[in-house]
Amino acid sequence: MSHSLENQTLAFAGLCQAASLVQQVAREGSIDNKTQLAATLNSILVTDAEQSADIYGGHAQLSLGYQTLIDQLGNDSKRKNAELTRYLVGIVALERKLAKRRDLMAMLGERINQVKRQLHHFELLDEQVMANMAGIYSDIVSPIGPRIQVAGNPTYLQQSLVQHQIRALLLAGIRSAVLWRQLGGKRRHILFSRKRLVAQAQAALRY
Repeated sequence: MSHSLENQTLAFAGLCQAASLVQQVAREGSIDNKTQLAATLNSILVTDAEQSADIYGGHAQLSLGYQTLIDQLGNDSKRKNAELTRYLVGIVALERKLAKRRDLMAMLGERINQVKRQLHHFELLDEQVMANMAGIYSDIVSPIGPRIQVAGNPTYLQQSLVQHQIRALLLAGIRSAVLWRQLGGKRRHILFSRKRLVAQAQAALRY
């Protein structure tokens, strides 16, 4: 996969989409667009794609991510969301710590293979699969800290399915952060290449 701006923007949009869906389920208790949810969670399992876009099932599956990227990095301050920024920064920070731990990366790979085997018997959005993905995040990623504090409606946040979805989506965010780094993405790009990232995201939405 090339280190092109297009691919870097795609990976960052994947990260933005995961964070946006975390916020959505934490606030509303559910995610209406199951196609976006499935595309985001499925990205965790796609480890041998030829093209970056194949990881998410194509650019169209990342429309929420591209729009979130534009809102967060664009010039319209009214569209920026401090809570989402906190999630994005937290996920990138966790991924950087995880990348330094080969032992944990190996464990991550094995646990993801377990989920793939589980899909011979269950649908991707089945609660048992979601719980398995959530367990990977809780067991391997979250302990390396700092923990990401998710805000939302307390009534929903107490529900096990909502908790599973949030942790599974945070794991998907980590997956996109890994891809972003592999494709040459760096934190300084978020600060100094905003216009280029936004322009590329706008172009992707026109596909």
